[in-house]
Amino acid sequence: MRSWEPKINKPAKTTKQSELPQKIRIIGGVWRSRLLSVLELSGLRPTTDRVRETLFNWLGQDLVGLKCLDLFAGTGALGFEAASRHAHAVTLLEKDKKAHARLLANFALLQSSPAPGAVEILHRDSLEFLKQQADRSSNLIFIDPPFQEEGLLNQALKEAARVCDDSAGGGIYVEFPASRSREQIESLVPDWHCGKYLEAGQVKACLFRSKRG
Repeated sequence: MRSWEPKINKPAKTTKQSELPQKIRIIGGVWRSRLLSVLELSGLRPTTDRVRETLFNWLGQDLVGLKCLDLFAGTGALGFEAASRHAHAVTLLEKDKKAHARLLANFALLQSSPAPGAVEILHRDSLEFLKQQADRSSNLIFIDPPFQEEGLLNQALKEAARVCDDSAGGGIYVEFPASRSREQIESLVPDWHCGKYLEAGQVKACLFRSKRG
């Protein structure tokens, strides 16, 4: 059976500073409608509201018990959304100093209504951190690196396939540029399949599930 493949008709994402949103909104959970400020930083692409809404419809609205990694966190939209939806633990990783500082500032504002799970924000290289993690030690991994660094996405996805255990829910979520095909991305992790897929302007995304069952 062919998986549902929505196409969201909207303008393409851009990295031009003047066109970046100044604020993005958390969609669901304890932080629903809270705003995250967006840093003006070249290459930063906040995952849009509509794409996040689709993703968390795929995942389910409640992530109780899941251990999550938000690699290349940027604005933290994915990691904070997961924490808002009761994930057991969320680690957000960002190596850019300014982006990391903005993550901390946004999280401090959210703490007026603390999420039930643990949230950790690290100033670390995401790929190096991932390589140090034990096999099957996380349940949900978000991968959304700078699009111009194709090799970074490839390496992160391969490592995530080792680290992720989605037997209790979760999976590996990947955003990639429209110039790359779904089949090309799937070929990187033969023991996983792209169970859910979307296209939104110049962005494609897959939610990978393990073939282990």
